[in-house]
Amino acid sequence: MKAIILARVSDKKQDSNEAQVVRISDYVKFKDLTIWKTIEIEESSTKGDREKFQEVIKIIQESKEPIALVVDTVDRLQRSFKESVQLDELRKAGKIEIHFYRENLVVHRDSNSADLLRWDMAVMFARSYVLQLSDNVKRKFEQKRRNGEWTGKAPIGYKNIGEIKGNKDIILDTNTAHLIKKMFELYATGNHSTLTLRTEMSKAGLDSSVGKPLALSMVGHILNNPFYYGEMLSKGKTYPHKYQPIISKQLFDKCQKIKTGWGKKPFQYASKPYIFRGLVRCKKCGCSMSPETAKGKFIYYSCTNAKKDLCDKKIYIPEKDFLKPIDEVLRAFKGIPQAKIDKIVEGLRKSNEGKDLYNKESVKALQQEYNTIQGRLSRLTDLLLDQSITKEDYDKKLKEMKEKQYDINIQIEDHTRADENYYITASNVLNLAKNAFELFKSSEIPEKRAILNYLLQNCVANENKLEFSLRSPYNHILEFAKQPTWLRG
Repeated sequence: MKAIILARVSDKKQDSNEAQVVRISDYVKFKDLTIWKTIEIEESSTKGDREKFQEVIKIIQESKEPIALVVDTVDRLQRSFKESVQLDELRKAGKIEIHFYRENLVVHRDSNSADLLRWDMAVMFARSYVLQLSDNVKRKFEQKRRNGEWTGKAPIGYKNIGEIKGNKDIILDTNTAHLIKKMFELYATGNHSTLTLRTEMSKAGLDSSVGKPLALSMVGHILNNPFYYGEMLSKGKTYPHKYQPIISKQLFDKCQKIKTGWGKKPFQYASKPYIFRGLVRCKKCGCSMSPETAKGKFIYYSCTNAKKDLCDKKIYIPEKDFLKPIDEVLRAFKGIPQAKIDKIVEGLRKSNEGKDLYNKESVKALQQEYNTIQGRLSRLTDLLLDQSITKEDYDKKLKEMKEKQYDINIQIEDHTRADENYYITASNVLNLAKNAFELFKSSEIPEKRAILNYLLQNCVANENKLEFSLRSPYNHILEFAKQPTWLRG
């Protein structure tokens, strides 16, 4: 069989493509495959459309004979299930078999559920590892917000500027700041709605200063933005910022009080809890299945029949009928032996030497960088004592180096946490499946909805029956659970 060797790195700081190709080439010879193409890619597996990866897929699709795609590890090929859809279609069609060298795993058209489960699990944990590392950025932004620094685009009335050495700051925009203040003052009179206020601000020249007509939604956003009096709002939390306010807190509060008076008490849509609300659609017409309660205790679901001509009659389905297939699936999960769960987790531990090596090398490099900065700090102190630099320069340099060390510590912590959680995640996924029945039965309706939304997809009502599919990898776990010996066939 012809083979494509695929090597990928996100950037040149990682393990080189050349090293991956050398390792895989020996494996290809051992498997008696013929090297047809060697493709080296430098692109992220989690950002953009992955154009180079799509080029490889196109080559395989256009091939008139099956292709063996050989990669170093699962995470060199993919870090999400998005690519699994394309690869699995090619696998089922017999156009491809995928060789994962370090995992000692080959998936092809006739692969059993054990191998497919290992593939899905490896993809899940690769994505989990990336998400753990991404927390570094979130922590850094959180620290900036606590220091009073805004991490996004400056709101209207302010502007972003660049400083020396690439640092950024926010200052008042002299073209629009006075107009924003006038907007709040006009609204505080109580004589304007957002519509009339927009008209007034257009006459005052705010549109031309911003460069485009001011939308009604933007007027409302400005009036609700605490940034203008000295606080910034991020993810439901407010932080005092270090920038010059445009208005006072009193003026902002007065506008908020007036704005509240214009509104009405919101209607609480979907306030009554139902297990399957919003989760099930009619198979015939695709409309939502709407719940209702009869005689105070019996719950039924029926098609909303929004597409009038497709559903010719209204069928009321008891909620208990929807729950029957759910109970069957959750009961089936109970058959997973704990010994097998432990064995799968241990197998993952042994098959991921590449991830462990990357983790250790990354932590080692970060620690070396931290120590280098520490040495520079010592020399910086000596320069101050020798009066070779001023106290002002010393304080500025000290702050820069300490911030860099803080960022490095965050990255080391995230690497460590991601490594610790890697196998914990595997155990949790399998144990959740095993205990899903008890969890579902003992939960309140909101928790039951969360469990179903986590496990199920493509839920439809076919006459009076509920049809659905399980999300990956739980579909493979269920197939395992139904085999008494955990062996296919």
